[in-house]
Amino acid sequence: CVFPEKSIYCQHWIGYSDPRVKGWLLLENYTPTFIFSVLYLLIVWLGPKYMRNKQPFSCRGILVIYNLGLTLLSLYMFYELVTGVLEGGYNFFCQDTHSGGEADMKIIRVLWWYYFSKLIEFMDTFFFILRKNNHQITVLHVYHHATMLNIWWFVMNWVPCGHSYFGATLNSFIHVLMYSYYGLSAVPAMRPYLWWKKYITQGQLIQFVLTIFQTSCGVVWPCAFPQGWLYFQISYMISLIILFTNFYIQTYNKKASSRRKEYQNGSTAVANGYTNSFSSLENNVKQRKQRKD
Repeated sequence: CVFPEKSIYCQHWIGYSDPRVKGWLLLENYTPTFIFSVLYLLIVWLGPKYMRNKQPFSCRGILVIYNLGLTLLSLYMFYELVTGVLEGGYNFFCQDTHSGGEADMKIIRVLWWYYFSKLIEFMDTFFFILRKNNHQITVLHVYHHATMLNIWWFVMNWVPCGHSYFGATLNSFIHVLMYSYYGLSAVPAMRPYLWWKKYITQGQLIQFVLTIFQTSCGVVWPCAFPQGWLYFQISYMISLIILFTNFYIQTYNKKASSRRKEYQNGSTAVANGYTNSFSSLENNVKQRKQRKD
């Protein structure tokens, strides 16, 4: 709560804005984060229209650098979060925001980078637009990118450490796998050796389920961490599970089904081709016999 008067409601459900992040870049005021989000949505809407009659950009070199940079940033955040949690003796089942000592500040600093990385990741969509890969700009993609920056602004201002660490830690690990894949796939010679794309989506789904489980622990065995954030986290994870599951089914199950149909059609075509060739061979033999006669 931002109001000076303290209440049991605020303390239990929302908590109070955290003075430890006062004056930090982009956290002092919500307006910049909101403006960035609106500009992002405008570019998502207008970008494909602008590129409609233009040639797509390759962006190969900058994509390698961009994805390598995010891979390294994600690896750094994962390492720092894991070591911070161990140093602070964080409780897996429920961890408040003020009992970890100096480790809390370490977690807060890393989670600021996590928040800022969500702004950087807007470039994912912009590269899709520039390369005219509009089929990849799905509802899931836009929803996930647009909401994460805004959610983490509020997280950083109210609950910037404690139980908030878990989802960010898992997500940083998944992003190491994801952005390394995207970076390598920008190099055509590497594409035949990239086998883990399918497992990235599976890992994301596992991440959401584990986050729901760990967040639910804070509800069942509560501590001083505000409960409202836990319920919101569970709701948001459920929405991502629904959208990512639909994406997985549409992308991989339908592709597998399509391949089976292509294989069956291919077998039929070969059989028909063999039959037609055999028939034409018989016709040629008959014609030769008639010529001899």
